[in-house]
Amino acid sequence: MKPSAPASRVIPLQPLPNDAPTPYNPQARVCLDCGVRRSALFGVLDDAALERIHYRIADIAFEPGQRLYAAHEPGSSAFTVRVGVVRLERSSERGDRRIVRLAGPGDLIGMEAMLGQTYSADAVACTPVRACRLPRVLVDEMSAEQPLLLRNLMKRWQAALDEADEWLTELSVGSARWRMLRLLLKLSEYGDAAGLVWLPSRQEIGAMLGMTVETASRLVSALKREGVVDTPDARHARLHMPALMDALKTAAEAP
Repeated sequence: MKPSAPASRVIPLQPLPNDAPTPYNPQARVCLDCGVRRSALFGVLDDAALERIHYRIADIAFEPGQRLYAAHEPGSSAFTVRVGVVRLERSSERGDRRIVRLAGPGDLIGMEAMLGQTYSADAVACTPVRACRLPRVLVDEMSAEQPLLLRNLMKRWQAALDEADEWLTELSVGSARWRMLRLLLKLSEYGDAAGLVWLPSRQEIGAMLGMTVETASRLVSALKREGVVDTPDARHARLHMPALMDALKTAAEAP
């Protein structure tokens, strides 16, 4: 029997006493000092509003391969990605899996839950991930009190649509080499402090770009020889951006 994946770690936040001058719970301070707070959904809230609700937000850690949620499950919460990369996957009727987009720090996923719908895709951690779970009822309450929050939510819906359009136009059409280069450019958005990006497996690249594993492997090898990318290990890459941009320019000019 295949061993079950380790359970995600949930760090519940506690209500802040009314007379507390500063957050007494370390996780409350995490909310106030979060590196993606200003770019996250609740970034429009001031400190006082955030202190009133932070105990209803769960800070969850996921290991690579763990699901944040599954397609067709009833949606009860959205998630703000704080750290790491998440992939959104869908399965065809034949069982083929296709990665439809990625999400990184500051991105809001699972927004369909805000409409009471089921989740439209599996959300799977590609790297170690930290995410804040935002219950639908909380977002509803805060949207009624804070009109700017509702406007921010609509902006994020539009951003998700734009992201889906980008995947469709940039990563699903063109030559295999063009699609691979565009994927590397996309992955550069999620680099860490050491300049490393998450490197999908060859199977995952195939699921993202609609190509065979063999084609994905051949292209990665070619780009390594050309000095576009280095792979210090199987799951990380270091991109050489000038070489990548030159390769993109050449591929765009190719007949």
